[in-house]
Amino acid sequence: MIDTYLKQFDASASNGGGAGPPWLTALRREAIEAFRGTGFPSAKDEEWRFTPVAPITRVDFSAAASPANVSLADLDPYLFGHPEWPRLVFVNGRFAPALSAGSVEDGALLPLSAAISLHPARVEEHLGKHLPSSATPFTNLNTALAKDGVFLRVGAGSSDSRPVHLLFVATPEAENAGMHPRSLIVVEPGARVQVVESYLSLDGRAKYWTNPVVEISVGEGAWVEHSRIQRESEAAFHTGFTQVTQGRACHYRSFSLSIGGAIARHDLRTRLNAPDTEALLYGLYIGNRDQLIDNHTVINHDQPHCRSWEVYKGILDDRAHGVFNGKIFVTPEAQKTDAKQTNRVLLLSDNAKIDTKPQLEIFADDVKCTHGATIGQLDPMWSFYLRSRGIPPDVAHQMLVAAFAAEVLEEVASEPVRVALGRVVQERLDRVA
Repeated sequence: MIDTYLKQFDASASNGGGAGPPWLTALRREAIEAFRGTGFPSAKDEEWRFTPVAPITRVDFSAAASPANVSLADLDPYLFGHPEWPRLVFVNGRFAPALSAGSVEDGALLPLSAAISLHPARVEEHLGKHLPSSATPFTNLNTALAKDGVFLRVGAGSSDSRPVHLLFVATPEAENAGMHPRSLIVVEPGARVQVVESYLSLDGRAKYWTNPVVEISVGEGAWVEHSRIQRESEAAFHTGFTQVTQGRACHYRSFSLSIGGAIARHDLRTRLNAPDTEALLYGLYIGNRDQLIDNHTVINHDQPHCRSWEVYKGILDDRAHGVFNGKIFVTPEAQKTDAKQTNRVLLLSDNAKIDTKPQLEIFADDVKCTHGATIGQLDPMWSFYLRSRGIPPDVAHQMLVAAFAAEVLEEVASEPVRVALGRVVQERLDRVA
C-alpha cells in the first residue's frame, strides 16, 4: 500500500499542493523518499512488535471529503463548558474558521498554512528541526502529506490563564479518509501556557485514520502544561507523535488520555537539552472490547541537574490490549540526573492483556534513576471493605477503579482542565467499569 501514498504525494505536488517556500518543498521530498525507503513498520521492528499496523496498511485512505455543516452546538460537549478559551478547530483535516475563536496574548494562534506565509522565518526555524532521525515512518508520511495544522507562538514572558484548545474533529464524511495534521508550538523564554489538544469523532462508528505530528519548543525558564485527549471513533486508527525540546530551567508537564480508536498509538519524546530542566509525564489509557492502545515514551537526559518523573496507568477490560514502552536515556554529560518511571495497569478481565517495557540506559555515574511496572486485578479485600460498610458491590467496584485513575488525574495543574478531564474519564469508566 506504499504506492497509494506515493501517488498522493505526486498528485498533490502536481496540483500545486507542494507549492511553498523551497525549504518546505525540500523537507517534504526528503520525507517522502525516507518513507519510500522504509515503508510501514512491521512486527519484525522491535518498536512495533506489539502493535500490528496491518489493518492500517490494508486500507487505501484518501483525502477526507468536505464535511457537512458542523455547528458550535455539535462541539459543545467537547468544549468542557469553556467556550471562551482560545481555540482552533479543524474538521476532517480542514481549518474551520467559523468554529475557531480567540487569540493568545503577545503571540500568535493560527493555522500552520497561514503561518508559513505570515511568519516564514519562525516556521522555518522550527518545523521539522526537532524530530529525531529515529522518528517513525508515520512521521515521514505526515511531513510529506500534511495539509494544515496549528501554529502557536507564545511570546517571551507572557502568561495567559486561559488554556488554548486545539480540536481535530472527524465527522461521518471522514469514512476511509486519512488525515495528517501537523502542528508547531513555540513557547518563548519565560512564558507560561496551557495547551489542550483534542482528537475526537462525531460518529463513533466511522473508520478513518488520524496521523498527527506535534513539535514543541520550550524556551529557557518557560512553563508548559500540555494535555492531550484522544477519543477517536472506536473503528478509527490513530498514530500520533509528539516531540518536545526543552531549554534551560524550563518546566514541561504532560497529561495524555487515550480512550478511543481500534488501534491507537502515541509516541511522546522529550529532550532535556539544557541544565536544570524538568519534565513530568503522566498518562491514562482506558480500553475495552478489542481495542489496542499503545503508549511509547522517550526521555532524553542530555545535560546535568535535570529531573524527570513519569507515571502512566492503564485500565483494560474485555479483550483490550495495552502497550507501554518507556525509555530514559542518560548521557555521560547528564550527571546529577533524577529520573523515575512507573507503569501501573489494572486488568478488569481475564482476557485483557498488557505488554509493558520500562527501560533505562544510563551512561553517567552520579544519578538517581528508577523504573518499574505493576500489573494486576482489583483486590477482593478492597471491595469487601467497602461492601461491609453498606456500599453496593457495583458501586464499590466503580469507586475502586475511579480511585486508581485519580492518581494521575490529580497531577494536572490547571483546575479547569483537571475538572474537565475528570468528567471525560468518569464518562468512559461508566461504560467500561
